[in-house]
Amino acid sequence: MSTTAVAPAEALAALPTILAEVVGPLAEEIDRTGAYPRQAIQALSAAGLLGLISATEVGGLGQGQRAAADVVEQLARHCGSTAMVVMMHYSAVAVIEALGPEAVRRDVAGGRALASLALSEAGSRSQFWAPMSTATAADDGVCLDARKSWVTSAGEADLYVWSSQPLAADGPSTLWLVPADAPGLELGPTFDGLGLRGNCSRPVTANGTRVPAAAMLGTDGSGFDTMLGVVLPSFQVLSAAFSVGTMDVATTKAAAHAAATRFEHLDQSLADNPVVRASVARMRIRTDVTRTLLSDTLTAIETGRDDTMLRVLEVKAAASEAAMEVTDLAMRVCGGAAFRKEIGVERHFRDARASSVMAPTTEALHDFIGKAVCGLPIF
Repeated sequence: MSTTAVAPAEALAALPTILAEVVGPLAEEIDRTGAYPRQAIQALSAAGLLGLISATEVGGLGQGQRAAADVVEQLARHCGSTAMVVMMHYSAVAVIEALGPEAVRRDVAGGRALASLALSEAGSRSQFWAPMSTATAADDGVCLDARKSWVTSAGEADLYVWSSQPLAADGPSTLWLVPADAPGLELGPTFDGLGLRGNCSRPVTANGTRVPAAAMLGTDGSGFDTMLGVVLPSFQVLSAAFSVGTMDVATTKAAAHAAATRFEHLDQSLADNPVVRASVARMRIRTDVTRTLLSDTLTAIETGRDDTMLRVLEVKAAASEAAMEVTDLAMRVCGGAAFRKEIGVERHFRDARASSVMAPTTEALHDFIGKAVCGLPIF
């Protein structure tokens, strides 16, 4: 991985080449085989893009969530699996930047460490803010026991931002920085999913895993506040960016197919049919409206608006539902041809379905939004 510092403009300028020469050409194979996108991650690392949101003082690019959202959106247009890996990396890095030790921050900023979140658990399922795992004081540090249900880049990442019940303090949870090679970590079955097939999302079990007391991120019992104030905004925004990229490319491919495919006996293209055009128009509108909501959410975060939390809750729920609708329309517009791999629409159709069930699920977000609008406590 990269060790040479680069300027933000130089790093971002390298992205189109990486997309065209690495991410895009490998996307179909990654989807077909379920292979992890190592070459893409290595290329992004070499360009300095794994350190995109790391502070300049530790060697990062010092960019904010808007830049991260743009990178994830562009990746999602080419390969959903690569976009998901980077999305989870940036979400974990947000915590590491806020609470991690300088040496680790420098490794992340320099592209020498890939990170991921390890929050969702078998016992509390998608309610990631309520860990069942435990942390127990030991002579040589802390002993972690857990059954993490889904960890992106499991076995591939170098670092996990890990949640547990508090060590001793009051509070819902505590966060830890756990190295992937910590003794006692066991990986579950290899991921063989409907979509995002190369994101290597697997269960991870901790059986008496030892970490030093200094691995605690923040204070004991403060994990929930960090999840709400750091993890949630980052994850929600980047998940929405993933959905926007997915629906944008599905719209583009469906429109191109409609324009190029002809009814020879009528001397007309599919696009000459007003029903097809109306479907493409719906796709374009839904995509652009969702991108506008994403941009407004980022503005709310950047300016500290009073409605920031409402926007943060709304953006993933809206984007995931829109992505499923748009990719469903893409399949309809392309008809039977959409079921063939070469058009690529069915891959985006499958990838788009992941966001709605990733915690917090769309149903949970609707409940939170309803509570917020009605003036009730969210949690």
